[in-house]
Amino acid sequence: MSTKDSAKQIYAAVGGESNINYLTHCVTRLRFRLKDEKIVDDAKVKQIPGVMGINHQNGQYQVIIGNAVSDYYAEVIKLGKFPTDDSATDAAPVQKSGNLFDQFANFISACMSPLIPALIGGGMIKVVLILLTTLGWMSTKGQNYTLLSAFGDAPFYFLPIVLAITASKYHKVNTILGVTIAGIMIHPNFTALVTAAKPVHLMGLPVTLATYSSSVIPILLVIWAMKYIEQFIDKICPANLKSILKPTVEIFVMGVLALVVIGPIGTYCGDGLSWLVLFIQKYASWVAVALMAAFMPLIVMTGMHWAFAPIFLAASVATPDSLILPAMLAANVAQGAACLAVALKTKNKTTRQVASAASISAFLAGVTEPALYGVTLKYRKPLYAVMISSGLCGLFMGIVHLKAFAFAVPAFLALPQFANNAIPSNIINAIIVAVASTVLTFILTLVFGWDDDAPEVATATADDAKVTATMENVDAGAKNTKKVFAPVKGELINIESVNDPTFSEKMMGDGAAILPEDTHFYAPFSGTVETVFPTKHAIGLKSDDGVELLIHVGLDTVELKGEHYTTHVNQGDKVKQGDLLLEADLDAIKQAGYDTTTVLVVTNTKDFVDVVQNEATTVDNNTVALYVL
Repeated sequence: MSTKDSAKQIYAAVGGESNINYLTHCVTRLRFRLKDEKIVDDAKVKQIPGVMGINHQNGQYQVIIGNAVSDYYAEVIKLGKFPTDDSATDAAPVQKSGNLFDQFANFISACMSPLIPALIGGGMIKVVLILLTTLGWMSTKGQNYTLLSAFGDAPFYFLPIVLAITASKYHKVNTILGVTIAGIMIHPNFTALVTAAKPVHLMGLPVTLATYSSSVIPILLVIWAMKYIEQFIDKICPANLKSILKPTVEIFVMGVLALVVIGPIGTYCGDGLSWLVLFIQKYASWVAVALMAAFMPLIVMTGMHWAFAPIFLAASVATPDSLILPAMLAANVAQGAACLAVALKTKNKTTRQVASAASISAFLAGVTEPALYGVTLKYRKPLYAVMISSGLCGLFMGIVHLKAFAFAVPAFLALPQFANNAIPSNIINAIIVAVASTVLTFILTLVFGWDDDAPEVATATADDAKVTATMENVDAGAKNTKKVFAPVKGELINIESVNDPTFSEKMMGDGAAILPEDTHFYAPFSGTVETVFPTKHAIGLKSDDGVELLIHVGLDTVELKGEHYTTHVNQGDKVKQGDLLLEADLDAIKQAGYDTTTVLVVTNTKDFVDVVQNEATTVDNNTVALYVL
């Protein structure tokens, strides 16, 4: 079937023009933003000639094509009229997808996620202060404590300001005006009136005396309402006076609504959440904490863990958190323990590397995504061990009413967040939970076991003769062996562990991946530059001896549209092994939220007997990464 015919089938399968918000493509896949992904039959799409697979990610419906994706893209865009860039629609389709709860959860997560680094940083400073004052190494009356408290409190006190930024971007309203409204809500003059506790009126309208610093829900409701007010002002405001009237009217109207109507409603909602948490703590804490702890890995998997942030932030104003943060303590260290057990027992080098790093991340920092996606969810049985031990520890926490007195991602380093001079047993119980969760999960993981295949000797058949590929005969210089050197310094991992099914399932070919430690990427062999993708994140090469290689720097980095990348070659250029191909600002890419894992794919794998990864774990551009037989 021709590319044109396949493109027509893809176009029809995704719902045609009426269901396409926009279409773009990267080096391997068509990326649709659809109005409704549910109407698409994934199995039917996979059966279309030329389609290697599909993937749902970041609100996109991705149809994996391979090297010919640009040809398919050119044919699809001829079939309808729709944007071929996401700038016109941005996050709007995501907001409309799913039921009301999904929409709300997506909104909360989208607004809260960018704030997490600041909240974690501020929370850890508060944890350190708790530790220092508890040990008597710092006085709570000194200037050092006063100033450092400001460091820790600032991310929380100014939550309305930073939430105004993220929420305004989500709802596409004027960010600076949104920040201005948040500033009104925490302005010292208004705060002084609240502190005075006397009736306040604005132009005869009653103003609720609420404290909006450290609040979450009021500003989110304000920005949501601001979207409609801004649209209305745009319609009625004369064009020649808009630059003056629009900001003036918007600040006045939204300021009044924020203090008189919307802010108080948000405050009542926050009070309701606090009451709900207090009710659970009083009457059903042992059940609630047990369930929360047991299912925390699944909550993290769906990205919902930060959607709970408004709950424990709102509740923390009235009382310490005894639900979500304690549950995360048991679950986080359990993930670390499961990975530790896997790392110690596995015979697979790559699994050991992934599990060891994930264990450290979970134990010390409470970051469990590497453990979840790299080990426990992958092998399933360790995940069951995590959930069982977390649930049991949750029962204990509920019974003893374990409380967190500062916001920090729970882990061994953050245990002081459970310290309180008035309740000395609280920190002891937290330590008991951390140790018990670690030991119990470790034992259960070993008892349950997991399906972990040891590295196998690669075998293949060519011309009816079986060829056994081992590192011994490769290193001895097997006849016709072609070498692909590492394009960048870093840690060499197998391609199956890449967090992208396009690569991990070898849809485009066999290869390997590197966790880069350098910003410079070099030619892995002498040959020709076949493709330099416009977004600079991927380069296709063909060696002088016939190996076609795709170097894909980062996962989903096509969405950066070339930002943070600098290419030094063009299509058709001849290169020698070691020539500079491109530079990538890895730190900036990570800060933008993308994985920098660099994938090496031999796209014409079928032309060879086998592709064998080097056994080395650390490589640079002078180290062979792949042997192509």
